Amino acid sequence: MTMIRFNDKQEAEFQRLVSRYPEGKQKSALLPVLHLAQDSFGGWLSSEVMDYVADRLSIKPIEVYEVATFYTMYNLKPIGKYLFEVCQTGPCMLRGSDDIIAYIGEKLGIKPGQTTEDGMFTLKTVECLGACGYAPMMQLGKFYREHLTKEKVDQIIEECRRNAAANN
Repeated sequence: MTMIRFNDKQEAEFQRLVSRYPEGKQKSALLPVLHLAQDSFGGWLSSEVMDYVADRLSIKPIEVYEVATFYTMYNLKPIGKYLFEVCQTGPCMLRGSDDIIAYIGEKLGIKPGQTTEDGMFTLKTVECLGACGYAPMMQLGKFYREHLTKEKVDQIIEECRRNAAANN
């Protein structure tokens, strides 16, 4: 089994994040440190990674698990190259997010929480992404895709496939 450890650059970022908070209050750095860990260790948080974070912050593992399982921005299992995080809260639902989620699932042959067999796409439902005026919408990486329709979903999937082919 590979030992989980931040590399030098990640360690420097960890130290920077923790230094924002007073001595003895390093738990306050938990959210950004979980983002750092997720980015550093394959895009998801295994129990070993969460234990490592707990050890580094001198807190109990359960304190890390509680946070990581509460927020949808943390992935608790491996994800595809493209993560479709579709908002499912009230405003998006009223504008058809349920239909968009079902359509993406149908197009890719997966259900929310699953990844395509080729490891290309993961479909995830999330709580409010704060773009209610652009519903239905989803987050794809660092970008929002708004006013989703079936046609826009088809374009997004094709765009992702083209980008993946171009980068291989």
